[in-house]
Amino acid sequence: MLSVDTLQAIIEASDQDAWDYIRSDLYKLYSASFAESASHEILQREKHVSYLETLLAGSCWNLWDSFERAVPKTSDELIKHWNQKANGKAVFIIDGLSLRELPFLLEGAAQHGYHIHQSHITAASLPSETTVFAKDLGFPQRSALENNQAGTRHFLIGAKTDCLDLPWSDCISRITPDPNWVVWHTWFDDRIHEYNVPGKGLRELITKSEVEFSSSSFWGLVDKLAQGRQVYITSDHGYAATGDFYNVTDKQALYLKETYKSQRFAKVDLRRSGWMPPIDIPLTSEHGSYSYVLGRRKWRSAGGYPTLTHGGLSLMETLVPFLELSK
Repeated sequence: MLSVDTLQAIIEASDQDAWDYIRSDLYKLYSASFAESASHEILQREKHVSYLETLLAGSCWNLWDSFERAVPKTSDELIKHWNQKANGKAVFIIDGLSLRELPFLLEGAAQHGYHIHQSHITAASLPSETTVFAKDLGFPQRSALENNQAGTRHFLIGAKTDCLDLPWSDCISRITPDPNWVVWHTWFDDRIHEYNVPGKGLRELITKSEVEFSSSSFWGLVDKLAQGRQVYITSDHGYAATGDFYNVTDKQALYLKETYKSQRFAKVDLRRSGWMPPIDIPLTSEHGSYSYVLGRRKWRSAGGYPTLTHGGLSLMETLVPFLELSK
């Protein structure tokens, strides 16, 4: 359960202070090393997040109106740091990476002799989708980075770029001595889509990610990026472990299925459903007006609702890690 202090810090504070508290609370929770197995501890941490989600969706849903103003956006942070340093910088975007995987990166960085200049939480672009984030960096889409074909009309000026799905070890030779790099890797997002089917989900993903993000080949790639460069590791969006979400009532399920199919946002005019608290809300962001599923809700759909997904308004979909490392 949430403490009285936590309730007061969120309910009684200004929107900015409430989001600052939520970010601080989640960073403390998710940056901690694993005392037991990663799988066991991440599942325990999900329980704490579920209490926060219930509060946000049940009483404080208006906080989402201030999300883009109150939480530093990942794309803005990358552009800001990129512009502060003329040369010797590398951005490593791990598609789909969430706060759950942060301990693997922090522990790996310490074991491999990195200095961690900063480590905190930033906001995904809304909707929390890959192409939306790419556009915020000035790229038309993720694939535009392949083979250094991104051109010059983007905001990470002077970068050599690539978008890869190769094994980590095969990526190392792709990193040339050019002083400024942007690498977008799809491995983790590919696993999210692989494990989003009924019968699989968060537990399988944790097991796989622990092996990969602790491997010598992954850190070999980071080492190559860090040769003469500051490395910024972050993500375009997180993901919801919807296998543990609750099914809404039949009438709500019919409404959500008609509006969103099996997605968690839609570019539609929100019908006033009359439920209170609301089960979805409209938001107008830099990328237009969309309706979003609110919190830890799911509904029955043909083939089964995805067990891992993103695009809605939950903390683990919209908040991501942001690290700056150097050797």
